[in-house]
Formats: sequence, C-alpha cells, structure tokens
Amino acid sequence: MPDPPGSTASVARMVRWRSGTVTAVRRQWGGAVELAVTLADDSMMRALAYPELVGRPRVGDRVLLNAGALLMGLGTGGYALVVALPDRLPPDPPAPADSRAAGHLVKARYTPLQPILLGVDEEASPHRAALADADDLGGLPVVTADLHSALPAVLAGIRADAPDARVAYLLTDGGALPAWFSRTLAGLEGHLAGTISVGQAFGGDLEASTLHSGLLAARHVLHADLAVVAQGPGNLGTGTRWGFSGVAVGEAVNAVAALGGRPVGSLRISAADPRPRHHGVSHHSLTAYGRVALAPAELVVPDELDPALATAVATALAPLTARHQVLRVPVAGLDAALRASPVPLSTMGRGLDADHAYFLAAAAAGRHAVALAG
Repeated sequence: MPDPPGSTASVARMVRWRSGTVTAVRRQWGGAVELAVTLADDSMMRALAYPELVGRPRVGDRVLLNAGALLMGLGTGGYALVVALPDRLPPDPPAPADSRAAGHLVKARYTPLQPILLGVDEEASPHRAALADADDLGGLPVVTADLHSALPAVLAGIRADAPDARVAYLLTDGGALPAWFSRTLAGLEGHLAGTISVGQAFGGDLEASTLHSGLLAARHVLHADLAVVAQGPGNLGTGTRWGFSGVAVGEAVNAVAALGGRPVGSLRISAADPRPRHHGVSHHSLTAYGRVALAPAELVVPDELDPALATAVATALAPLTARHQVLRVPVAGLDAALRASPVPLSTMGRGLDADHAYFLAAAAAGRHAVALAG
C-alpha cells in the first residue's frame, strides 16, 4: 500500500543522502567550487559546494551530500550538492556593532540552508534612501526571457549597438536559486552593471524580496539603461501547458508595465528543438505572453529567418497581436556580436550554429531594447 501524501516515508524519499571525503578540488567560478568526492563504497561522485553557505572545502574534508538530482539524472550540471562540512563548520559571520544594521531578508526560506541577507531596500541598506519612495521605472526598457541561456545573447544584441550601456540582470527564482551556480554570470563579470537576485533567488550583487523592488533597484541603484529578467539555469518543466517555471515571464511583463517600464519580449524560437511543443515559437512563450501577460509588450521577431520558420512563427504569434505588438527587427551584425560573446552560448546542449534562430531572437530583443532606450 503506498504511503499517504505528506507521510514521513514519502518525505524521506525527497532527499538521497550520501557521505564522503573530498579527494580533489577542481574548477572554481564565482561562488561555487567543484569537487571530486569518494563515497564509502569507493565510488566517485562529482559535487558542488557554495563556500558562502557551507565554508570552503579542502581535500580530506568529510562532506554530507544531497545527491538526489544527480542520481536521478535531473538538473543542469549533474552535481551532488554539499549540504555541510560536518567536521569543520565555518564560523558565524561577524555581527554588526548595531544589531539594527543586520540584514533580515531570508531566502530559500525554511530550508536547511536558508541564508539571511541584507535586502537592497531594508532600513540598514545604504540604498534605502534611493528606494524608500521609488515607484517608477521612468520608461526603462526591460527584456524578459524564458531561459537563462538567453542572457548572453540578449547582452550581445545590446552591446552590438550600445557597447557602453549599463545593463542590469534580474535573476528570478524559477531555476537555480544561487546566482553562484551560473558559470555564465561568472564569465559576464565586468559586462553587467550588476546582478539583482529576486524572490527566493540569492547571491547577486544586490538582494531584493520581489521582482518589483528588484526592478526599482536596477533603475535607481544600479542606474541601468536597460535590464534583462530571466530565471537561473536549470528551468523546471513537466511538458504540460502550465507546468513550467517560464510562466513567470508573463508575470515579469506585468511587473515591468505596472512600474512604468517598457517590456520587450524575447521569444523562444527554434528550428532545431526536436520537441514539437518547442519547435517554431515554444509553447512557453505562447503561454507566458499569450495567457499570463495582461499588459502589452513588444515581442521581437528577428528578420531574415528561414522562410518556413518565419511562416510558422508568424502563424503562432497571430493570436497574440490583439494585446502585444509583434515587431520584426533587422539582424545585420548580430551574428558577429553573438560569436564575440565573452561566454559560450548554449541552450539545451545546442550551441550557436546548432540553434541559430534561438540566439538570434534573443539578440534581436536586446537590439530593440537599445532602440527604446534612445
């Protein structure tokens, strides 16, 4: 007889625990460290640690791992995650002289590794004055995208026409919660005005409790000329119309519009994805912009698509024109800009040449955002 929902037995199966010893410290980027861990049965497991959460692992350390996603073949990257270095716990962070100056923003709330952070608009924040009464984006163009892989392509489109523009990235919580997981973000250091982690996401240059407060911080703290909103790597999807984390793209459009910004929709377009629901215009884009976004956005289609793909895209987007403006944007120079990206371009394991339309669509959205910024 199966265990009833919520029973202790069913909950216990949510985590597949492993314990082992660090035998090698491998790649490091941003706030993440890749490890080789030897388990009790002498098998090897690839693991990832976030030193800001668990301390910095060394060879010989015993580690406790959550290995569920790795063992089940789920998730981006294929890692077990370090939960603790039980024999060498990191010290407490230094306490501020005035307890009122401590951050109180809790993210990944009520999970064992919940961090307590200083929110960008909290009373103790140096940016409190700039945000206390902030309520308007002043027409800030904001590109909304489904997948994290769109970020460097959007940025390439922006840089093609406005190399000195200040671009803020808002990391939403549909994918990886720690910004540190993203090698893309690590590689884009110096190319962004800053990263703002919103909702349950954390680890950005600034922390915001909501997308709305994060957008205001992009405008009034980072003084961005443009912004990009997208989830972290490792999006969630069930193959159903509504069961995917990219639904939040439509909610981002609403947030941008509510604050007086200019939403620019980066469409998920592909001629290479073998799944019918993602061929042409992905059902993620059609649902998010067609059903969830209640405010109008400017949806960008790159000019010079393959004729068959262009026809499929136009047909799929026709029902959305009642609310949104669908724009064809010239793509001259965008291929070169994409090839000059400071980080590798990859989506669902496909690079630029394998899924050119996908990256071109994101770059065209960046180009259009620049035109709106003036």
